[in-house]
Amino acid sequence: MLLARKIAAAASVLIASGFLLFPAAGARAQGSSASCGEAVGLAVLPAPIAPWTGAPLRVMFVTEKALDGQLSLTAPNGTVAAASPERHGGPPYFWFAEVETPQAGTWHATLALNGAPAGCSTLTRDITVSARKPPAPPAAEGSVWPVRNSWNRTTEDLYSAWIAKLFDAPPDQDLSWKAWHEVLRDRSRNLLFNYLGMGEDNVAVSLRPDCADFVYFLRAYFAFKMGLPFGYSNCSRGMGGSPPKCYQWFDILHPTVTRPAPPPEQVAAAEPPAAPAAPPPAPKRLGLAPTFAQYLRAVGDVVHTGSVRVSATDDNTDFYMVPLTQDTLRPGTVYADPYGHVLMLVARVPEVNGTPGVYLAVDAEPDGTVTRKRFWRGNFLFAHDPALGSPGFKRFRPIVRAENGGLRRLTNAEIAKNPNYGDFSLEQTKLGVEDFYDRMDEVMSPEPLDPAKAMADAIASLEEQVNTRVTAVENGRKFQSSGKGEAVMPNGASIFETNGAWEDFSTPARDFRLLVAIDVVRGFPDRVARLPQRYKIPFGQTAAGVKAQLEGALAAELAARKVTYTRSDGSPWTLTLKDVVDRANDLEMAYNPNDCVELRWGAPQGSDEASTCKRHAPAAQRAKMSDYRAWFHERHWPTHTGA
Repeated sequence: MLLARKIAAAASVLIASGFLLFPAAGARAQGSSASCGEAVGLAVLPAPIAPWTGAPLRVMFVTEKALDGQLSLTAPNGTVAAASPERHGGPPYFWFAEVETPQAGTWHATLALNGAPAGCSTLTRDITVSARKPPAPPAAEGSVWPVRNSWNRTTEDLYSAWIAKLFDAPPDQDLSWKAWHEVLRDRSRNLLFNYLGMGEDNVAVSLRPDCADFVYFLRAYFAFKMGLPFGYSNCSRGMGGSPPKCYQWFDILHPTVTRPAPPPEQVAAAEPPAAPAAPPPAPKRLGLAPTFAQYLRAVGDVVHTGSVRVSATDDNTDFYMVPLTQDTLRPGTVYADPYGHVLMLVARVPEVNGTPGVYLAVDAEPDGTVTRKRFWRGNFLFAHDPALGSPGFKRFRPIVRAENGGLRRLTNAEIAKNPNYGDFSLEQTKLGVEDFYDRMDEVMSPEPLDPAKAMADAIASLEEQVNTRVTAVENGRKFQSSGKGEAVMPNGASIFETNGAWEDFSTPARDFRLLVAIDVVRGFPDRVARLPQRYKIPFGQTAAGVKAQLEGALAAELAARKVTYTRSDGSPWTLTLKDVVDRANDLEMAYNPNDCVELRWGAPQGSDEASTCKRHAPAAQRAKMSDYRAWFHERHWPTHTGA
């Protein structure tokens, strides 16, 4: 988003849902409220939607500008009940404070800023806390949930800040959950937990979203809580040399049609298929919260990774492309992997004293796990191929009210001109692979890097990726032990995108990315020699000399780092990171969950490590794996060739 253009449109007030952007009624500031709000780009979100004494009072202040300050919550009796000087995120930046048992009456939420424009050092929002529990919001006829607010700069900033808080933790801390609902039910993370006051987060949800479902579910969850528009498209995956394409859009104002038939995979350009003559009946209305849970299931049945890879020039899609800048790559930005994976940015860690800056992202795997990981070449693959669509960083396309009262999505041209957005760009479509990663390095770390620290960061990223594979392979071992039989192996490129036990417990996509990651770490000293201008070459040394030093340090560091997996008999076995790197060739055929875990970690035949292996994939599956091995060896992801 472009701050200067967005601030010009900062006159809207969103009172019904409890959040606002200065200037606003109920807000007090030194000097002019309007000028102060515009100067810092402030939005305020108190929770729950109708504060009362029986629920914790939680308040988030969000700004566009990086200012130091302290957020405090002052009780009706004048005492400061909570204060927080810690600023998170950026951009946008946010402060958070909470009072577990608030008193009834008028509270004052105050952000005291250092370095703010004259007259704007103190910004206050008055919040009324009721002594009685307010009634829950009613369901809306003709809509999955009531639409009471609109997408604009304010709501987008709050969405980004909500995502950032949901996955907030020190960058070196490993974050993972066994299921997505574990994150949302963690009240310390989720500002919107039971925001509507109807126990909506206690509704049983058995969904296990994959990577594409996950980003849609998060957007839908925020929209549901905030009363914002939402919709999703029915798209093809792209086959026969044609990229993914969307054919039909479904929004929450039309709840009777949510599960369309899958579109035909197009081999050549053709007219969109006609809508089904008899759409399935609308699901039974169960109340606002249960209906939302049911709605998510419908969304998950329709969206997939192809939905995110639709061409960047296409307006008929749920996403639009953004330029590569620190301002636009915000929490909530989605990354479309060209080979069928989707991640969401959740934080930016700035470059400090030669230590590389980094973006942190989350994704959901087919086994249901949600993991936070770093942006780097091993996790975020990039390639240009017309048949794959448009990979790269994208944001959800804004949904607005149409002239007829319905909902519609802004086109790319409208986004480019809209003062609340203004961030549509085709920059990424014009970058080659190396140019893309070089550009991202510049965004994350504008200043030259210490080569040793940069390599250590790459090694840490590889280690993180290996550790997530430990969990995935262990899930496969538990599946083997469950007695549920063998996982059926698909044919051809479908090994990367299918369903059932193979999708849940095999690791072809994960292993493909791991092999790319190994290449990146192995080749890091060469990269420093190739791009010496990006690194702080010590005075008196040459790039070639630094390369030689890095090669020695790399070998030592890989040998020092260790990972442990569980063998077939339940005993632990420890590998060094060097062992994993040295076994790269064996990892080209290590993704089958029907093989023992020892084989999946490349244990040498006849070794002590392999002595506990008692299971092998069927010969027919091993033969197919041999046929497909070239994809992994050459790091060349296959494309579908048939309809």
